[in-house]
Amino acid sequence: MGLWQRARSFLELIKFEHTIFALPFAYLGMLLAEDGWPTWTQFLWITVAMAAARTLAMSANRLIDRELDARNPRTTGRPLITGAITPATAWAGSAVAVAVLAVAAYALGPLPLRLLPGALLFLLGYPFAKRFTVFSHLILGATDGLAPLGAWAAIRGSLTAPGDLPAWVLWLAVTLWIGGFDVIYACQDVDFDRAEGLHAVPARYGIAAALRLSALAHALTTALLVALGLILSLPWPYWVGLAATGSLLAYEHAILHPRDLSRLNLAFFKVNGIISLTLFIATVAAVMI
Repeated sequence: MGLWQRARSFLELIKFEHTIFALPFAYLGMLLAEDGWPTWTQFLWITVAMAAARTLAMSANRLIDRELDARNPRTTGRPLITGAITPATAWAGSAVAVAVLAVAAYALGPLPLRLLPGALLFLLGYPFAKRFTVFSHLILGATDGLAPLGAWAAIRGSLTAPGDLPAWVLWLAVTLWIGGFDVIYACQDVDFDRAEGLHAVPARYGIAAALRLSALAHALTTALLVALGLILSLPWPYWVGLAATGSLLAYEHAILHPRDLSRLNLAFFKVNGIISLTLFIATVAAVMI
């Protein structure tokens, strides 16, 4: 296999295109911490850190779960299972991602560098969570929520000052948003998760209850984003974007039914991608006027 084909297979392994879910929220943390656009150097290193963190998380997840993926009919086409990518290549990609993340953390300042070990614990530890706890969805959400939290820390150099409350509100909003749609995603694997003894909400409580819990998580996400706008006194573009976000979340749940998950991929991939971009664009407009 040629180098280009291996690179394409690795990008498929880590689903690089799904960075669109979390990267805009890292930029939200950056924009709100700066109350405007930061330096281009900060923007560059935050982008590099986010891409490296997600690459590490996804490649480690695929490596840790490869035996489960080989037994799950839905995931047997993943590159590690088909042989398009070898474990050695995936481990090498993970090692490079750790190195790049460490360089980015160093470049962003003392606090991001001090936070790096904790971030690595979440990034490498969350794939194991579903083996032990039904809260695995929230652990994934909290891991993704590190993106805006880390960006805020890079700009402000602080996470514990009174003025840092918005960073934690945003972290909790992302935790519930990601956790909520991970519950939706897990509805595909109810039978498999039960057979394997995995602790996913749909497997434990059923699809109907899972969809209700996901809707509750997304209602709380919207409430937290309202609180964020009020705390920071953000102007009207943010509220327009938030109204669109709330409508999209409502649509996401309206198209799903416990007995009909045929539009799950539409809800999970397309709608959530639009949500993150919508809120990002609205926040850019809000901090720039």
